[in-house]
Parts: sequence; structure tokens; C-alpha cells
Amino acid sequence: MADGSKPVANEETVHDLSTPLNLGLIVDADYRLMIDSITDYAIFFLDPNGIVLSWNAGARQLQGYESHEVVGRHFSIFYPPELLEKNWPQHELDIAAATGQFQEEGWRLRKDGTRFWSSLVITRLTSPDGTLRGFSKITRDLSERQKHDDMLRASEERFRLIVDGVKDYAIFMLDPSGYIVSWNKGAKANKGYDAHEIIGKHFSVFYPPEVAATGFPDTELRVAREVGRFEDEGWRVRKDGSRFWASVIITALFDETGRHRGFAKVTRDLTERRRVSTLEDEGRRITTFLAMLGHELRNPLTPISNAVAIMERLGEGVDGKTLARMNNIISRQLKQITRLVDDLLDVGRITSGKIHLESKPVKLAEVIDEALEMVKPSADAKHHALVFQSTAPDAWIAGDRARMIQVVCNLLNNAVKFTPNGGRIEVQLRAAGGNAEISVNDNGPGIAPASLPRVFMLFAQGEQEISRPQGGLGLGLTLVEQLVTLHGGDVSAFSKGVPGEGTEFIIRLPRVAAPLEKRRDESGEARKVVLVVDDNRDAAETMCLLVESLGYATRTAFDGPSALDAIKVEQPDIVLLDIGLPGFSGVEVARRAHREVAHPPTLVAVTGFGQASDRETSLAAGFYAHMTKPIDAHQLEGLLERLLGKP
Repeated sequence: MADGSKPVANEETVHDLSTPLNLGLIVDADYRLMIDSITDYAIFFLDPNGIVLSWNAGARQLQGYESHEVVGRHFSIFYPPELLEKNWPQHELDIAAATGQFQEEGWRLRKDGTRFWSSLVITRLTSPDGTLRGFSKITRDLSERQKHDDMLRASEERFRLIVDGVKDYAIFMLDPSGYIVSWNKGAKANKGYDAHEIIGKHFSVFYPPEVAATGFPDTELRVAREVGRFEDEGWRVRKDGSRFWASVIITALFDETGRHRGFAKVTRDLTERRRVSTLEDEGRRITTFLAMLGHELRNPLTPISNAVAIMERLGEGVDGKTLARMNNIISRQLKQITRLVDDLLDVGRITSGKIHLESKPVKLAEVIDEALEMVKPSADAKHHALVFQSTAPDAWIAGDRARMIQVVCNLLNNAVKFTPNGGRIEVQLRAAGGNAEISVNDNGPGIAPASLPRVFMLFAQGEQEISRPQGGLGLGLTLVEQLVTLHGGDVSAFSKGVPGEGTEFIIRLPRVAAPLEKRRDESGEARKVVLVVDDNRDAAETMCLLVESLGYATRTAFDGPSALDAIKVEQPDIVLLDIGLPGFSGVEVARRAHREVAHPPTLVAVTGFGQASDRETSLAAGFYAHMTKPIDAHQLEGLLERLLGKP
């Protein structure tokens, strides 16, 4: 203006943004506009007593009140009766005033009385001087999420009830490392554990010790994780230690992000079904075997019967040549019958656990040589070439020499029988790490690959056609497997089933060190040495003096390991062996000596244990005699003279 005065601003005058006051008014107005435009959240203010001071569009939409209906009223109108009874609105304000904020999820009310599940945050508002000005309250409707969560929980509960109600199947969860995290009633019924006894333990507790020791449970999890699932049947163990035949399915579980969360494991007890199936299978095989047994016995009986009839018909007029022929026929056929009966008896002894095997050092090259010599006549009759190759001529095992010869003979006879005339049968002996391997292969028709898993089964060959020209009961390979197993080894069969390429059988047996030869003195005579073993050094020393006074040389050892070493190195003629020894007992010394020494010395137990059961244990372990301390000198002298002769 001309007079220099400033115009007076009216309500429509634009605010001057250069002043802090006017800028604050504009910012405050914009803030209120922003709050009021939010419709997904109810945002309003309360005074320190909980009276509603403001109301945005989101609050109107969420809770149904218009601004004039709610401003000035206490915010407790949004709470259901059960929360009002607990004075919950005031509790929320008290917590917010004390800590600065209160948060929760819970049921709240709309104007029409309907409930909705809300997420709410109440925040304390203070003035610059610290005075409580009131509270901001933000509420969000989570009803849809709550409905979804309820449905999910209901679904999970139904699924849990279904799983928990299943009693025929053990259904449980494993974490990614294989530890059990859930347990249903079927798992308890199948395995015997209550949930509190098993949750948190590794699932390998269900596997037999010999299976768990191989790491097979971890292999199952690895395969399941790599390919999605793992399926198996095998023996499992219940809480009480009993075994059952189980069908197992392990499924790897991944969340929506692809993260591995663990495994679901379903186990079913198939013991009874397997037992029935096994009995049915055994019944079929035994029925066929009995028919085959009748056939195989009639074969040799026929020529015997014919030979007897011929001799009866000719009577005294039979000539020497005819008589010799008939005798030879009867002799050969009787040997065949004897072999059949012996095989049957051996199978019976092994399956009933009544077979007795020696455990002495056995040189495999000598076993093979003797077996080849026994089979040579039947191989020559069919013009077969028998070849023996060895890269381990000094391979020794601990076992029964006669039974090992039987094993190799059975494999050779099998090859001779099934290989057409003019074939080649090769035996190889080689070392493979700590094992010795004997392989027998031929160039016969071979075995169909599908039949390989059954070749060692009892009576398996009896399932073949009765008219097959080779004959046999199918016991030979069963005996091979069982005898090899009793020696701590295993046997395998390999064939493509192609005529001319034949079959190879490989026996693996644990090797032992070659035994030492018996020492001799300068005159060539074997020395008579008595080894005294006792952990009481005074007892050992006085026993040595007593033995030496009787005219014999002595050596001493004071524990189990050194006693076994002395037996191998000193090669005594007699060992006076205490039973209770450090390292391992005298009984174990006896067992190892018989297993690891070609010609073990005579063992005499000298011990303070004198009960009848102690004597039985000593004799069962291979001791020649059992003497109870203190030893009678005259009795000892008589024993040494009987065993070693008078010095």
C-alpha cells in the first residue's frame, strides 16, 4: 500500500511458507489428510483416560461407527464382554503408559456387535516436557488370516487325529539328521516305545546292531533326500529287542522355499505275512524236493536191482568177468547213494547247529590240490581239462581242512556235471587284501541271471525239471555257502547265462599268518618244552622250578597275549595255563591257539577254579586236562611222563 501498511490476511489468504508456524500448519493438515485417507487401518487418538478424540476413514470402515457416534466415548466400546470383565482396556493403557507401547491380537467388536480378529498397537504420546498427552491406537482386521489359520489348524488337527489313530502303521517324523520328532499310536504298537521314550533319539535305534554298524540308516536318508523317497524291507528291532520284518518307506519333506525340513517314515510289520509266504514257499520247494529225492534214489537203485537180478538168475554159473562187472556197478551206485545221504545229513546238521568244525591253520593250496585229485576221475570221464593257477601259494586260513576240501569238491563236481564233454574247468587261488579268494569257473551253459539269487537256496535245484540229464538234489551249493559262512567267509556266483561262457563261483575267506614249523635241536630231535603261564610271578617261578626238577625245559608268560605269542614262537610241547589272565583269559588263549597254530601244543588248565562247570568249560575250549591249584607234584609228574615220556 502507498502508506506502507501491510494487507490483513483473510481465511482465503495463502499461507506464507517462509514462517515456521505457517509451515507447521500446512504439514499438520497434510498429515491429517494422510491419516484420514487410510482405509485398511483404523487409526485414532485417545486422551490419557481412553476417550476417543479422532476417527479416520479406516476406523469408520473397520468398526462401523461414524465420527460423531464415537468421538468423545471411551474406547472400551470396541471390546467384548469377557475382556471388559477383566478390565482389559485399562490394562492395555497401563502397559502402554508404562512401557511406551502395547501390542496384541484378539477379538474386538464392530458397531453391529459382530466380532473380528484384530491386530492392534497402542502407543504412548508425550509432550516435550514428558507429560502424558494420550495414546495413538492402530487396529487392523485379521479376520481372513485368522479364518485361514483356523482352517489350517483344523486341517492339521484332523490330519493329526488320522495319523495318530492309525495303529497298523508306524508313522513318525524325523528331523534332517534322522532324529525322531513325532510318534503315533501305530509306532508305539509296532515298536513298543512310548513317545517320551523315543522322541529325540536317532531312528537307527530300530535297526539290528549289525545293520546299524554298516551305516545303512544314514544311507536310507541320503537316498531319500536325493531321489525323494526310499523303500525297503528288512529286519527291525523293537524296544524289547525282538525282531520283526518291516516294510519301510522314507519320504523327504521340503517346504515351499525348497528347504529340506526332514523326513516322514512309515513302517509296517510284515512278519506274519512273511512267515506265511515263507512257509508256503518252503512247502512248495520241499514237495518238489521229495519228488526229486525219490527220483535220485531210484536212479542208483535201478542198476543195483538189475545187477542183483542178473547174479541171482545166473546163480553158481556166473563167470568171474560178469561178477566183477556187477560188483563194480553196485559199488559205484552205492557211492552215489552214500553221497546223497551224506549231503542230506550235513544239511541237517548245519541247519540245526549241530555240525562241529575244527579251527586249525589250513593251507588252501593243499586243499585245492586234494580236491582236484578227488574230482579228476569224473572230469577225465567227460574229457574235461582241469587247470589250477595260484598267485598266493602260501595262503592260510583258520578252519576245518576236511570241510574246506568238501567245499571245493562240491564246486568242482558242479562244474564237471553241468559242463558239456571236452570242457575247461579252472581253479584260481589269489590274495585280496586280508582275504584269500578261491574261484572256480567253467565254460558250460552258465546260469540265467534271474536264477543267480537262488542258486544257494536249500532245494533250489529241485525246482528244475526232473527230466534234466545232470540230476542232483541241489544240496551241493547250499552246503558250500553254509560251510563257507561257518568259516567266516562268503561265496558269490557270477554268470551271464550265455552258453560257452559258463559260471564263476568265488569264495572269500579271511587269511591268517602261516604257522611256524616245530623247532628241533641240533640232533634233529624235537625239544620237550613246558610253557608255564600264570599272572602270579611267584607261582610261575615255583612251577618252573618244579617242572625243571622233573627234568623238562621251561618257558614262562604272564598274560594272555604273551602266552599266545610264546606258543607260536617257543613252540612248547605242553602249556600249563592259568585261566584268569590279564589281556584275555586262558580259555581265549586255548581257542586262539587251536585256530592259529598248525600243530597246537597240549594244553593243561592250572587254575583255582575247580567246579564241575569250570572243568566242562576247559574241556570244551580244547584243554587236555584240568588241574586245580595247589597242584599235586606227583600228579603233575605222572601227567608230564604220560604226555612227554620220562626225561
